[in-house]
Amino acid sequence: MDIRGLGEPTYEIRWATTEDWPAVVDMVWRTFMRFEAPDYTEEGIASFRDFLTDGRIYRMFQEGNYLMMIALDGDKVVGEISLRNRNHISLLFVEEAYHRKGIGRALIKTMGDYLKKEKQEMFMSVSAAPYALDFYRRVGFHACAPEEEYSGIRVTSMEKFL
Repeated sequence: MDIRGLGEPTYEIRWATTEDWPAVVDMVWRTFMRFEAPDYTEEGIASFRDFLTDGRIYRMFQEGNYLMMIALDGDKVVGEISLRNRNHISLLFVEEAYHRKGIGRALIKTMGDYLKKEKQEMFMSVSAAPYALDFYRRVGFHACAPEEEYSGIRVTSMEKFL
């Protein structure tokens, strides 16, 4: 899928491959540190780093149990969305220079369309970080529970009907 805003270049959205993994992890970590880490404790930052780098989600990805789509500007990974537990957004990140260009919205729409058409899912869920709450509200998610904290990571459970 290609996405384009007024006067903006075209971005490609496609399924990620194992070759994309290092660039995705690098982009996610940079973006996390810039926008989400300030809301987390040291324990939370370490917990997120471990989640991202301990090899577990990479193995799940290789086995087809951790679905991931990426947004590309040419060869550069500028966004990603990944799922665990069938319809739960595990990660959604967009490179800082590409914020407010419709990439996050397009990633959610593309993954949501896939879930609805191919997997017959009725909704998607996410444990939203404080920084991302307004974005998720703008794209149709609503809070299901008050904010919680796990291992220093603050999240609000949200869902969106497809």
